[in-house]
Amino acid sequence: MTQENFTNDIQKVYDYITNKKANINKLYEYLETKQYDKLTIIDDFTKQLNLTLTDDLRVALVGRVVSLRDDSLVQVLKKMDKSDDEIIVLVEIAYKFVRDYWTAYHQDTIEFIEKEQLLTTFYEAVFKGVYNVGIAMSLWQSSWTKKIINTVNKDLIGTHKTDEKVMEYLEKNNLFDIGHDEQTADRSYSILVKDGKNYKNKAYKEAFKTEVDAVIDALEDFSDNLIDLEDDIYNQKWEFVHYIQALITAFSEKRTNRLVHYWAEVDRAWMKITTPIQIGHPLEYYEDHYRKAVALEWDIRLTNPQYQKENIRASKLETMFKTIHNDIDKDGSKKDIYDFSLKSLKKVQLYLGRPALFFGAEFNGLFSAQVVPNDEKVSAEFGKKIFAFSDEILQGQRAKPFLKLSTEILGQEFLTKDRNFLFKNSTDWHKVYDITTIGHEFGHILWCDENTEMIMNQSANFKNIEEFKATTGGLVSFFTDINDDEKYLEEYVINDTIKRAIGLIGWMEVDEVQPYYCEGLIHLTGLFLSDILVWDSDTKQLTINNNDKNIAKLKEWYIQTYSSLASHYLNKKDALVWLNLYATKENKYFLPNNENIKDFALYYFDRYKAIGQELDTTDNKNNYL
Repeated sequence: MTQENFTNDIQKVYDYITNKKANINKLYEYLETKQYDKLTIIDDFTKQLNLTLTDDLRVALVGRVVSLRDDSLVQVLKKMDKSDDEIIVLVEIAYKFVRDYWTAYHQDTIEFIEKEQLLTTFYEAVFKGVYNVGIAMSLWQSSWTKKIINTVNKDLIGTHKTDEKVMEYLEKNNLFDIGHDEQTADRSYSILVKDGKNYKNKAYKEAFKTEVDAVIDALEDFSDNLIDLEDDIYNQKWEFVHYIQALITAFSEKRTNRLVHYWAEVDRAWMKITTPIQIGHPLEYYEDHYRKAVALEWDIRLTNPQYQKENIRASKLETMFKTIHNDIDKDGSKKDIYDFSLKSLKKVQLYLGRPALFFGAEFNGLFSAQVVPNDEKVSAEFGKKIFAFSDEILQGQRAKPFLKLSTEILGQEFLTKDRNFLFKNSTDWHKVYDITTIGHEFGHILWCDENTEMIMNQSANFKNIEEFKATTGGLVSFFTDINDDEKYLEEYVINDTIKRAIGLIGWMEVDEVQPYYCEGLIHLTGLFLSDILVWDSDTKQLTINNNDKNIAKLKEWYIQTYSSLASHYLNKKDALVWLNLYATKENKYFLPNNENIKDFALYYFDRYKAIGQELDTTDNKNNYL
């Protein structure tokens, strides 16, 4: 097979996955048009949960199946007066239902590739190997969540009361994994288990012996199958084999002081794979707030052959990065951090496409983009990979139903303009995604070196400012761009920021996405201080004034705020110190310091709980198609 024929096969697989996702998205259409007879899957889902089907629950369950998030389901269960323990049980039943549904969905993709004799024997084996490992990863996910999120972490916060006290206890008792150069690691490949009244670390291999053995068995079969084949297209057979064998070694390791080392070897092997078919392994650690236990990601990301790898975003961020650095580090005392970040920025591999197969933690929600690895020592050697799934996001946003809450808060005038852009201007929508989302991923790379996260995370809040840092890096790069090639997109970029900042309030009570919720609160500060958003706390009315004067004020606010944050990073101060300039934790959740913004956030969240799953029938998609 020629490389051209192989690329054509990738396109066929890509299109097949796109069309299959369109069929799943029809569940939203049936919901909007009240074709409940076509929602038998939701009837089955409701029976599994042993609940009475209501309009709210139907919306939440369709969202759980299609968009893979469970926050709406949790809110509906709370409205049903389910206890915390009952909700944990029901959310787990929901996970298993969605897991089984999507596993069958992925099996269909494998069968399509096989039946149509697409790709090569080698890459067909890659798909099959990832699928088989994925089944084992997905079975493990349930016990991972039960032990780490719903047992250990609840016990830690229940015993120590505050995040800061939890972190003090973990540090004092040496309960973090050991990373490079015998330093405390910024993430864990182990969990805490009770040892009398106290805890001790146990590697995944020991704490989840049965589940990890199943993963290792599937990886060994995967490796054996690839060894017998050849990669005649990209000549990367041994890169794949060495990567899978590195995974086997890492999963097999029991010594907690060697885990980071062996997982760094996984990342090193992985960075050498440069084909359009990319495997994703455990890389991120949002779910575990304290020890950053790495989540059970496992997937194939497929690059869209129509997209070129060249991208202007990196060079635009580099220009901004240099300017801000020169302004805040005039004596050059932090240039080593600047140089470290710049080196990583220049080594980025960019992959634009969509998820083809996914398992484990990803049945709880897919990312719209990702920059990895998080191991900065590996990144210093090899750079990073950025994955961006704009086709997936655009398709999903167009499919989602219109909700009453959006109309009530944002108003029809704003939404009409936004929906016309979403449905009628694909080219510019992708450009805005490039500015905001791909810019966000490049923004993660800046202002950090090998130990930044560990030093700044003493209060367990590093991620709670890191997401804002990432997004704002992309925004400031856009706002300060001396070229005017993208200037015409300014209103759309700001409108996207408004929607995102407000929408993130709905995640107030979802711990694993707290960093995004906190990001939203900081964005809201800028939007309110620049008078783009004005909230009347008496009439409960939000006004959007995105005129030129207010946009200029917003841009200035972003530049000043980002410079302040960059300086905070260069000095490696605790993240909570900077976060507390904008938001302070009250009981369990952060709330804005500004009383007017706080009133708006609390009002929005109350309305989200009350009507967040109610459909808006005053507008429909036919107006935009």
